[in-house]
Amino acid sequence: MTNVYYLPSEVVIHNTPDDIWVTYLGRVYNLTELVKEYEGQDVIKPILAFAGKDISHWFDRFTGEIRHMIHPITGARVPYTPHGRIPHVGLHVPTTAWRPLQTLPWWADPKYLIGNLTQGMRNVRVLNVLTGQENVITVCKEDKLSRIMERLMRFNSHCASYTFKFETRVLDMDKTLEENHIPDERETFCDVGLPEDYYIPCLMLYYNDDFTTA
Repeated sequence: MTNVYYLPSEVVIHNTPDDIWVTYLGRVYNLTELVKEYEGQDVIKPILAFAGKDISHWFDRFTGEIRHMIHPITGARVPYTPHGRIPHVGLHVPTTAWRPLQTLPWWADPKYLIGNLTQGMRNVRVLNVLTGQENVITVCKEDKLSRIMERLMRFNSHCASYTFKFETRVLDMDKTLEENHIPDERETFCDVGLPEDYYIPCLMLYYNDDFTTA
């Protein structure tokens, strides 16, 4: 799943206790199962408060572990949890209730990882040559054409029955827009005083007539 990329707008909609995603250190995690495990406990409240949001500030970007601080009273090095204690983080003060963690902490557990947060977004126009339907969609710059096709399924469930072209070239579905020589020219437009959406590349969809069904 680590080769799948998500837009921030795709993460933010997963913001309820029954469906909760978060991002940290550039990756996307589905914490719904964790939230259910700790349902009703105070330790899950910080995660609920950041449902659909980024929590990278909880972590050390070099180690990927929870950040630490020096406790102002005990002088001990303790986990930094600015919004309250979270699952798999021990108490900050000496106590007989302390127990060593017997499992992999949730922030390091790959079972919650579902993909990566995009490092950039871009718009693309898609024209169905057969029907004339045209849509402008926002995609991740890392998306391969096969992933863009998946995004188009909500407009046309038969997308797999089409050949994708740009101008006259058949596109490689295993490559990104850039790798298919469809550059992102927004910065150039802005440099010369044009709006960044002055030109949006158009992908042309040609029906293969392969008699597939939905």
